[in-house]
Amino acid sequence: MLEHLWYKNAVIYSLDLESFKDGNNDGVGDFEGLIERLDYLHALGVDTIWLAPFQPTPNKDNGYDISDYYGVDPRHGSSGDFVNFMHKARGLGIRVIIDLVVNHTSDQHLWFKEARASKDNPKRNWYVWSDHKPSNWNKGMVFPGVQKATWTKDPKTGSYYFHRFYDHMPDLNTDNPEVRDEILKIIGFWLQLGVSGFRMDAVPFVLESPKPDVDSTKLHYGYLKELRRFLQWRKGDAILLGEANVLPEETVNYFGEAGDGIHLMFNFFVNQHLFYALASTEIEPLQKALEATREINPTSQWAHFLRNHDELDLGRLTEEQRQRVFQEFGPEKNMQIYDRGIRRRLASMLGNRQQIELAYSLMFTLPGTPVIRYGDEIGMGDDLSLKEREAVRTPMQWSSEGQAGFSDSNKEVKPVISEGIYSYKQVNVKDQKRDPNSLFNWMAFMIRLRKECPEIGFGSWEIIPVKPKGILVMRYEFKEEILVFVHNFTAKGEELVLTTRQAKTQRLIDLINKVESIADEDGRHTIILNAYGYRWFRGGE
Repeated sequence: MLEHLWYKNAVIYSLDLESFKDGNNDGVGDFEGLIERLDYLHALGVDTIWLAPFQPTPNKDNGYDISDYYGVDPRHGSSGDFVNFMHKARGLGIRVIIDLVVNHTSDQHLWFKEARASKDNPKRNWYVWSDHKPSNWNKGMVFPGVQKATWTKDPKTGSYYFHRFYDHMPDLNTDNPEVRDEILKIIGFWLQLGVSGFRMDAVPFVLESPKPDVDSTKLHYGYLKELRRFLQWRKGDAILLGEANVLPEETVNYFGEAGDGIHLMFNFFVNQHLFYALASTEIEPLQKALEATREINPTSQWAHFLRNHDELDLGRLTEEQRQRVFQEFGPEKNMQIYDRGIRRRLASMLGNRQQIELAYSLMFTLPGTPVIRYGDEIGMGDDLSLKEREAVRTPMQWSSEGQAGFSDSNKEVKPVISEGIYSYKQVNVKDQKRDPNSLFNWMAFMIRLRKECPEIGFGSWEIIPVKPKGILVMRYEFKEEILVFVHNFTAKGEELVLTTRQAKTQRLIDLINKVESIADEDGRHTIILNAYGYRWFRGGE
């Protein structure tokens, strides 16, 4: 049973093929380059790679505008290169999950070209149309301030088509059984090529039934169970990782009461309150967010992250909380985006090694599966001169040599960061691998340590109330094993007292430092914390 729950103790590494490594020196990342760097990922300790879309695309939205679900974009190589990559990854014990982007297609997809050709075309009902301009034509936009509408007139037939995202990405009509059958074929195709699952993009929008003149519609959660049944029929241990930024009380609809929906879901709610805690040192909202997302089926799992390929979304915070995070981590207007988020990398937001370590130590010890964004293991920064979310999608910085070791071409698909403290000359893999005190080597150690603590993924947990403000203490229990994690969000050192009743053990063995605590005659452990300090303990006899 535990083998089929492999995702509960996995460490997932998110990367964009286009920006990771260019193997043929044409300026675009590809499978040839990724194959070259698989040994690096293996040495880092990750055991699952999440690949952003790599299928054929006009590439107007970072590859999320797909024009063919059954192939590889020629810029990234061929289907043969993909199979070679899968073979090498499997040999290193690395699983691969890929993006499943089925809320919409590119307007250059053959399906949409056929659908817009005439109103009686067989593919017409694969998309969502209105013969009149809907009253809600400019409502429900995902990218406010950038996106102008959600219904756009098609000049070929004079009808309006629906697009939750940009107008070049028309929504598929998942109410149509033919569309749902096709999505199952897509899943089956990539499973046959060896992937271990899918990161499902924009899940709530896949489930909706948009209609003209209607602002909100019922979501069809049963569709997730349909996907789950097919997935596990084809490959028993394959998983679905859902992107759904929803309120805690809605999550059961996605996981399923019996755990028969998606396997994992990104915990946006905890993520946003985590950043508020980092900005303010107030941990009570974070504790409440953890408790609010506690109750899920034992086979379901949260995926915890710090940063991803999009903006840091703060839309679930109160206005006062959001402004505090803006003040600390994105004070300038060009650092903010969509009136709700921050378009910066973690290192440039936090600005110091102590808090970066604190944030990652905390993420690794939250109840769920950790997800790391490429480049964060070396502390890459952002390029705010690039538009929108492109600021956090710059090429991986491999060395201090020309073009950051990403490519030998002078025509990169995206510019490398070449100036400032986050330039590739200051921040790169090659230099950090040789420095025993580097962020890279610290991260590799912490990943290894996390994988030695399966209690986090499988066990029960409790938040232990303590007197010093700004300190989060969590205890895990699994198979008579006990783990205790302590994190100090404040900029000053603290002395913390834990009773044996709280720790449930007389002996606390430090997993990072060569020390341990034996409870005194009054049954107390005294724990010293540095500013932004963290401690990992295992209970001992």
